Amino acid sequence: MKFIASLIVTSTLLACVPLRAADDILIADFEGENYGAWKAEGTAFGPGPARGTLPGQMQVGGFEGKGLVNSFFNGDGTTGKLTSPPFVIQRKFINFLIGGGMHPTQTFMQLLVDGKAVRTATGPNDRPGGTENLSWASWNVSDLIGKTATLEIVDQATGGWGHINVDQITQSDVSREEKPKERIIRASERWLHLPVKTGSTMRSVSISVDGKTERRFDIELADGEPDFWVPLDIKPWWGKKLTISANKLPVTSRGLEQIKQHHQKILSPAIYQETLRPQFHFSAQRGWLNDPNGLVFYNGEYHLFFQHNPYGWAWGNMHWGHATSRDLVHWQEHGEALYPDDMGPMFSGSAVVDWKNTSGFGKNGKPPLVLIYTAAGNPVTQCIAYSTDGRTFTKYAGNPVVKQITGGNRDPKVFWHEPTQKWIMVLYVELDKKHTVHFLTSPNLREWTPASITEGQAGTNYLFECPDLFELPVDDNPNNKKWVLTAANSEYAIGTFDGIKFTPEASKLPGQHGRGYYAPQTFSDEPTGRRIQIGWFQTATPGMPFNQSMSIPLQLKLRTTPDGIRLSSIPIKELETLRIDHSNTAGEIWRGKTLKGLPEGAEVGIGGGTVRKANRLLELRAEFESGQAKELTFKVRGVDIVFDFPRQDIIINGHRTFAPLINGKQNLVVYADRTGLEVFARNGITFVPMPINLHSEENGWAVWAEGGDVKFNYLDVYDLKSIWRNAFVGTVLK
Repeated sequence: MKFIASLIVTSTLLACVPLRAADDILIADFEGENYGAWKAEGTAFGPGPARGTLPGQMQVGGFEGKGLVNSFFNGDGTTGKLTSPPFVIQRKFINFLIGGGMHPTQTFMQLLVDGKAVRTATGPNDRPGGTENLSWASWNVSDLIGKTATLEIVDQATGGWGHINVDQITQSDVSREEKPKERIIRASERWLHLPVKTGSTMRSVSISVDGKTERRFDIELADGEPDFWVPLDIKPWWGKKLTISANKLPVTSRGLEQIKQHHQKILSPAIYQETLRPQFHFSAQRGWLNDPNGLVFYNGEYHLFFQHNPYGWAWGNMHWGHATSRDLVHWQEHGEALYPDDMGPMFSGSAVVDWKNTSGFGKNGKPPLVLIYTAAGNPVTQCIAYSTDGRTFTKYAGNPVVKQITGGNRDPKVFWHEPTQKWIMVLYVELDKKHTVHFLTSPNLREWTPASITEGQAGTNYLFECPDLFELPVDDNPNNKKWVLTAANSEYAIGTFDGIKFTPEASKLPGQHGRGYYAPQTFSDEPTGRRIQIGWFQTATPGMPFNQSMSIPLQLKLRTTPDGIRLSSIPIKELETLRIDHSNTAGEIWRGKTLKGLPEGAEVGIGGGTVRKANRLLELRAEFESGQAKELTFKVRGVDIVFDFPRQDIIINGHRTFAPLINGKQNLVVYADRTGLEVFARNGITFVPMPINLHSEENGWAVWAEGGDVKFNYLDVYDLKSIWRNAFVGTVLK
């Protein structure tokens, strides 16, 4: 039985419609377009019930139906109150779903009788991270049966987690409140495997050893058949008793009982071959992935650390995942490098090789690898960890090394500045509601001194999050170098840096012209001297046990253009090792060919490469000259890439950006994976990432011109192979 917003129960109604003792009474399910008889005050609750997740909010789950109360309307800064009409208490319990912030005096729902609050409840989240999933709560109101009451849902908080979520309020004779539950096992194998069911209720789980909590995380613990298993390394506690505790579970739940041990990782038989698994972009074996962290070359390997939720498909539980590569192309994933601790979840940062052992963390002549990260607790601070083997990491006992400047300080990028013989930290800080980058210096990575501040432009996202700072030659001239300061959205500034202050000469320049590319970082200690960047490629993969990926590695250069000095991004040369077949059109490799244009409105029928297999991986390279054509179209895996000659624009899947010809020519590079395209024009000055889940049946490519001819200097298309061969060592679930 559904109601628009609420059911008002009166004694007259009871007389007309008798109810059995066991029947639940619905107070509100928030399925209507508005709040009905509920009274809304302020702005936090919007014009009516939310349809799930609101803009800028993490994924909301655990509610029933399509609607719920969600006071994140226009963000955490709004406030308000939602009041129910009066109703008569007729059952022993009031059950409801609740989520959001744990601010008992600011974000809460309360039951009022005779104008006084007699019961109250708040959300579960009291620190950064957490979950937007609702869970069941219950009030025992048996002592209030027969009394008239009202409900108030209140949001007076304006900071982090300053909102409340509520749904499915009912009266019942049976409590739906969930209880803590635990299971004790003895660690006898390497891996503990936890069952996950995406979309189920989020549970807070902890693992304790000898009375100390060693791991704490939120997980959509499967009560029945899991979607996938999450491996947790328990080697440090072999032979000891582990207490696995869940904060709330239904009495009938089998979630904890399904947890199992195994000497190897248990993963799907289809690992790395899943339908939406990127085949030459790095993605985590399991769980959510976002910002690349700590890109560094150490002990003969490229190290990629990354923001990782190993326990679920959505964002949360921020760890530092870890993978290594010998060639920047083929990656081997390892266990988690950094786990959340009492100082908070592990947010973004960087890594350096301390060649001179200024930190004192090196041993036996080995320079340490030092990770610098944000501990996003309360307060939010900057911390370090170190390793001499590149596999095991020890957090510095003296953490934090930089105390909180403001609650919005994060994402430290650290590098050695040879002229001043000091370490430099570039740190994002939200200061007086402005985006700023703070520069700090240190002789040893442990003690830091503020040096200067660079501010972004008011009212923009310029210099927002994940800064990076590096020096590059202009046009490969070692005698003419400039410093480049980048931000999470890829905007950058070019200028000078003296070890204390960055002075911009050109600012707010776009580093990419597409979609779904964020938080890029560059490698430290790259052995060939190149500046190589990887960004978070926002490729959503619904129905998969993993989510999101990294971009292909890009080499950055500074080039002189008619508009001034600009940053170019080109795919690294190592990607050429993935080529397995050289395709072409009509059986020829195109060199100095002219493509005859189709008349306007003519049916397109010019073919490209033949279809060889599902989810084909392609690399296309072309250079063409301006002719009489109005448009030149490449169709790659079903996606149109159009060059508009009159407007000098490139249009990819309907997304248009300016890409003018250079000396009457345009060059184009396209990499097509299962979950998107990365397109490069103007020798890499125009970089257009485009995350799209491609149709498996769209496997060919084609090219045609409209309105005139186009001369090609070359057109080459390559089939590519997967990077994942021999990438996993373990076992599969039988």
